[in-house]
Parts: sequence; C-alpha cells; structure tokens
Amino acid sequence: MKTELVKIEAPADTNLIFGMTHFIKSVEDIHEIMVNSVPTMKFGLAFSEASQDCLVRSSGNDDELIKAAEQNVLKIGCGHSFLVFMRDAFPINVLNNLKNCVEVCRIFCVTANPVEVIVGVSEIGRGVMGVVDGFPPKGIETDKHKQERIEFLRAIGYKLGPAK
Repeated sequence: MKTELVKIEAPADTNLIFGMTHFIKSVEDIHEIMVNSVPTMKFGLAFSEASQDCLVRSSGNDDELIKAAEQNVLKIGCGHSFLVFMRDAFPINVLNNLKNCVEVCRIFCVTANPVEVIVGVSEIGRGVMGVVDGFPPKGIETDKHKQERIEFLRAIGYKLGPAK
C-alpha cells in the first residue's frame, strides 16, 4: 500500500464537512438535511459511489459549490466519502442532523481551515486514513485571547450576554 496527500480546494468563504457514508441514497438524504436545517444556506455536496457505476454523485442548490464538491471528491477518489461545501450557515447548524443520518458512518472534519486528506491506495482502491485540518498550535491562549474568543462568540450570536 502507498499513501497520498490530497489537498481539498475549497471555494472562498466556505465551510466544509468531509465524511463517509455507505449508500447512494445518502445524496438525497444529506441534501434534505442541509435544506431542512437552514433553508437559506447555499451548499453543494458530492458522494463517491464505491460499487456499481462508481460515479461521483452530487446535489445542492449552488452550482459553484456543487462543481467544487464534485471535483474534490473525484480527486480524493475514496469510495463512500462525501464532501459538503456550505455558505450562509455554520456547520454547527447541520452537524448533529448529519451525524444522525442512518447512512453516515463517520465525519472526518468540519472546518473552514485548509484540509489535506491522507489517502491509502491499495490494489482494490483508495481509502481515507485521516485528515490534516488547519495548522498546529502556536501557544496557549492568554487572558486577552480568552476575552477575544468570548467576544467573538457573542458577536456571531452563539452566546448570550456581555463578554466578561
């Protein structure tokens, strides 16, 4: 077996969700989860079928994001993996619903950071071994950093009340 590192090329101003699912029905189920979670979000999703026709299947409501998901899933080339690019919502708005989808086996990462997929290549195919999500830590947060974190969460509406 050999390994490859495949960089996900995310469109600007997007978050991504990269995971594994096990059935072609997942395309429609994930689409419904996205729309039912935040009807106004823009998204594109792609799924790598691992049997039958072995096609990249896709859906979404934004052509740019659908195309980007398709191209990245094709490049990653790992059966049963799926990728969602999203705008105008945060992954926290959809993540639990995705994890509760009966076909979803694993979520590898949910991020707006640069992502590289570690792919194992064998005689029969390709599989996700892991991901590199973002950058290593530069240190430990100070009181100033804590205050900035608290203020940020309140500014985007995820916590109530004034920052302490």
